[in-house]
Amino acid sequence: MAEKWRGLNRRDVLKGVGGAGLVATAGCIDLGGGGSSGPYTIGMVDSRTGSLSAFGQRNERGMNLALTDVNDVGIDGRDLEITVEDSQSEQQAGVSAAQKLVNQDEVPFLIGAVGSGVTLAIYQSVIQNTDVVQLSQNSTSPQLTDYPGLLRMSPTGRTQSSALADIISEDGHDSVAVTWINNDYGSGIADAFVEAYDGEIVYNSSHNQGESSYSSVIDQMSNEDAGAWLFITYQPEFTTMAQEAYSSGVNEQAAFYGADSVKGTDVLNNTPEGSLEGMKIVAPSAAVDQENYQAFASQFEDEYGEAPTAWSAYTYDCVVNAALAIQAADEFTGSALTDTVREVTRPSGQEVFTFEEASDVLSDGDASDVDYQGVSGPIDFDENGDPVAYLQVFTVTDHEYESTNFVSAE
Repeated sequence: MAEKWRGLNRRDVLKGVGGAGLVATAGCIDLGGGGSSGPYTIGMVDSRTGSLSAFGQRNERGMNLALTDVNDVGIDGRDLEITVEDSQSEQQAGVSAAQKLVNQDEVPFLIGAVGSGVTLAIYQSVIQNTDVVQLSQNSTSPQLTDYPGLLRMSPTGRTQSSALADIISEDGHDSVAVTWINNDYGSGIADAFVEAYDGEIVYNSSHNQGESSYSSVIDQMSNEDAGAWLFITYQPEFTTMAQEAYSSGVNEQAAFYGADSVKGTDVLNNTPEGSLEGMKIVAPSAAVDQENYQAFASQFEDEYGEAPTAWSAYTYDCVVNAALAIQAADEFTGSALTDTVREVTRPSGQEVFTFEEASDVLSDGDASDVDYQGVSGPIDFDENGDPVAYLQVFTVTDHEYESTNFVSAE
C-alpha cells in the first residue's frame, strides 16, 4: 500500500495517510485536491521490505525531516507531499511501484530507488523517454553514469572502488578474492575495482541474493591464497557469509574489506564478536563537518534516538532538491522540473545551506541564483547526473564501526 507524507509539522510528518489519491500530474498544474492551493505531490520508491529494508527505513526518516523543514516554509504558499511505494528491494516490484506512481498518480518527479539494479530497471522501463525526473537516493553502481537522464544523490561507486583498491594495496596485499552480488550494483562496483586494482585478483565470482547459505562461496575464497577478501553485497548476504567464515574458522585467513552496503547495525548484531575485527569498509559519507549536517544529525537523533547514516542525508537532500526545483520552475511539469533540478545546486549560484535560505533567494530570483549545499555536502550534478563524491573509511574495532579516514574524489 502507498502512503502519503506531507510533513506539515513534527507530529503530522510521522503519521502516514493511507490511500492513493491523485494529487500531482506530469502534464499539468497540480490540482492536489484543492486547486492551485493544494499540495505539490511527488513520488518515492523505497525499500520498505526485502534485503535493503534497513536502508529504506533510514531513507524515510530523512524524508520525514526534509518534509518538515520544507513545509515549515512552504513552496510559494503550498505544501509538499510524497507518495511512497515499496520496491521490496527487487527489480520487478520496483518497476511496478514506479509504474503506479508515474502512470496512475502521474507524478512529474520520482525519488527512487534503493539498489542500483532497481533504480536502473525503473529508469529503463518507466522513466526513459518521458519528461518525468528521476533522482535516486541510494544507488552507487558505475553503470548509472551511462544514463545522463538518471540523476542520483549518492556518488558513483567508481570512486568507492578506486578507494578500496588503494587501501588494499596500501595495506600490503598484492592479491585479493572478490565476491559480488549478481546485479547491477554488484557487477558495477566489482568491474570498477578490477580496473583500479594493481594486484592479482585470484577469485572473482558473483553470488545470488537471498540464499540461505553461502558456504560454497566461503570455501572457494578460502581455497585461494589471497591476502584480502572483498565483499560487494548486501547486509543479509554478508551476515550469512561472515557467520559461515567464522564457524568454519577461516575468518582470520585473510583481511576483510567491504563496499558500502555490507555495513550496518544488523550485521554487528548478528555476527560473533571478533569475527569482523579489523575489517575496512568504504562508504559514501555526508559532509559531517558542515553546520547544516550537524543540525540535521542533531534533529535526527532527537527524533529517532540514533545517529543518521549518509543514506538518510541523501534522501533528505533529494526531497529538498525536489522542493527547490518545484519553486524555481514555471510550472509543475516534468519538463519544467528537468530544467531546474540541476540548476539549483550549481556553483554559479549563491551558496545556501537550508531550504529556507534557498527559498528566500528564489523568491527574488531564479534557479541559477541558488547553489544548495546539501546536508550530504555539495551536489553539483555533472553531465552524467552524478554528484560530487565524499567517502568515509570505517574499521571494525571491538565489534563497532570506527571512522578512520575521509576520501574526496571527483
